[in-house]
Formats: sequence, structure tokens, C-alpha cells
Amino acid sequence: MSRATKDDIIEALTGVTDPVSGKDVVSAGLVQGLVLRDGHVGFSIEVAPERGPSSEPLRRQCEDIVRKLPGVLSVTAVLTAHRDQPAARSAPSHAGHSHAEHSHAEAPRKAAPQGGQLNVPGVAAIVAVASGKGGVGKSTVAVNLALGLLKLGRRVGLLDADVYGPSIPRMLGLTGKPEVTEEKKLRPKTNYGLKTMSIGYLVPEDTAAIWRGPMVQSALTQMLGDTEWGELDVLIVDMPPGTGDAQLTMAQRVPLTGAVVVSTPQEIALIDARKGFAMFEKTHVPVFGIVENMAYFVSPGTGEKSYIFGQGGARRMAETLGCDFLGEVPLHMSVRETSDAGTPIVATAPESEEAKVFIEIARRVGEHIDKALGANARKAPTISVE
Repeated sequence: MSRATKDDIIEALTGVTDPVSGKDVVSAGLVQGLVLRDGHVGFSIEVAPERGPSSEPLRRQCEDIVRKLPGVLSVTAVLTAHRDQPAARSAPSHAGHSHAEHSHAEAPRKAAPQGGQLNVPGVAAIVAVASGKGGVGKSTVAVNLALGLLKLGRRVGLLDADVYGPSIPRMLGLTGKPEVTEEKKLRPKTNYGLKTMSIGYLVPEDTAAIWRGPMVQSALTQMLGDTEWGELDVLIVDMPPGTGDAQLTMAQRVPLTGAVVVSTPQEIALIDARKGFAMFEKTHVPVFGIVENMAYFVSPGTGEKSYIFGQGGARRMAETLGCDFLGEVPLHMSVRETSDAGTPIVATAPESEEAKVFIEIARRVGEHIDKALGANARKAPTISVE
């Protein structure tokens, strides 16, 4: 079967009229950053900020018309609204670099809000796993927490929201692109009974995602909403590290039931973990508790514990902040080896001492989920600026 080219996509988009200018969206300079890879299409629709919320029908119209082209498997049109929107721009280059690829050289531009809270049908609870900084083993905790909840009898999904460094595919031994349903939804890739979705399935592993903040935000919300999750008791979201735009978007637009913050015992990591805790507080997301990863090193020969990064820092921080301390995860060679091999320890060695730690953390998180759901759904979060 023949596949649509970039020229075909541009030609199709000329059939969509911008209601404000009266021109087609290509001539009006609204289409930017066109990317086509293996049948998956992405581009942004750039409008003036006052048009942001009202341009959602235009975005959907652009997606729908491209989706009808032969060989197109998925379409992601990102709506961005910029303060310095020019009156018109030339059509995006077909042969050169995409607009997104030059974004690192441009001044940041403020995006207008893109609608209210997302609705994720069939998903009872959504729990974010976050960290104030990278390198603390957040994804390892997220994967094994999800598998622990699965072991405890819950229906579980896992969304890899770290678009700049997706690691879930490797940690679960999953490769290849997800299938697309007749309704043009992405079908989650599954291993060990765990449903997953990641930007890592859609782009090559060694390809850098050079995207503006609004593109990241839209990619996250669409990846969440355009995936056929089915009926889930809980969806674990492996958040990007830090407290930037992507994290705020997830906290503001996704109906999070709660969050788990991951840190190491080091004071520098705990400082950043406090920032993550504060972000969730300001967006009215309950923090279920703190996990201390790499809490101690277990000697392979003697089994002796060595607290090489300090001892008890996360536990003391949890006490200070008034939240639950969910558990200590050891720095053990088997946890690292199984994560690198795509055979996470909770799935492949559930009776090991290391796996039991994760399963106990999952039990505690499950109790928090049940308590939160029993207290009825919380109100939509709002961002407050002080």
C-alpha cells in the first residue's frame, strides 16, 4: 500500500480553512513543524493567544483530514498559541529541518491554556511517580510499583510521560510501534500483564526530542487521552524529572488521584524532592508519600548494608512534611541488572527480598488510592500564583 508523503499532507491541509483569516491553514502560516515517520504524522497549529481555547475544532479538523490519507497510522496535531504570532508565514519546509528542530535557537514563547481537565474513561485512579531531579531511579520505582500493584490483584497501566528520556520500553523489554485501532486509538503495548504507552514506541531510541514546552504538553495529554487503556484500577504515570511545564501540565490537566515522590538519601536530592512535593501541594494533588531509593548498598558476598548516600534522609523529610514514608529500596545489583535487561525484578523474581520491598510499597500506595477514591473524586486542580 502506498504511503502519503509530506507533500500529500500539505496538500490535504490546504483543504482546511482558517475561520479568522479566511485562508487555508497552510497559506495562513498556521502549520509548523511537520514530521512524518513510518506512517506517524506530527505538526503544530500556531494561533494567536486569544484564539487558543476556541481553535480546538480547527486542530481536530486538521487531524481528521490528514488521518484519511493512505498509509497514515496516527496523527498528532499540537495546538500552540504564541504572543508574537506573525500575520502570516510561509508553508513549512518539506525538505529541510522541521520547525521543532530549530526550537533551541528561538526565544521561549508563552502558550495559551489548552482546555480543561482530561477525561480518561475506564481509569479509576491515576497516580504520578515524580522526582525533583533526574538520576534517582524514579522510572525503576515506577515500573516495579506498577508491577507490584498488578501482583496485588489490580488492573494496572503505565504511562511513560518522560518524553525527553523515555526508559519504560527498555525496562520492560518492549520494542516496536503500537498498533492503531479502527477508532484511530493507540493500543497499549503489554508485557508481564502491564499495559504501557511511551513516546519511546513512536520515535527511535537514539533520537532526541527537540520540542517546545507546548508541544511536550500536548504530546503528553494526547498520549494519555488517545490510548485505548480499557478498564484499569490504576494508571501509574512515570513523570519527567523536575518541576517544569510538562509536570505542571500533568498536575493541572490530568485528574491525578495522588502522587509518589522518589528521592535518594542525599541532601542535594532531598532539596529537589521538597520542590516536587511543593509543586503537588500548590496544584492540590495529594502526595501519598515518599520512597527512598538507593537507601543502602547490599554487599553481594556478606549481605551487609552500607549507607553510602547517607541514612534516613527521606524518612525524616516525610516526617517534616507530614506525609507517609512508603519504604526504602536498596541499591542492589539485581535491581539494576533486571531493569537493564527488561526483566524487572517484581515480575521475574517476586519472592526476592528486593521485590518484596516494592510490593510492600505498592500495598501502601494501594491503601492510599482506596482511601482517596472512598473520599470521592477531588475537585479539578488550579494553579495558584503567590
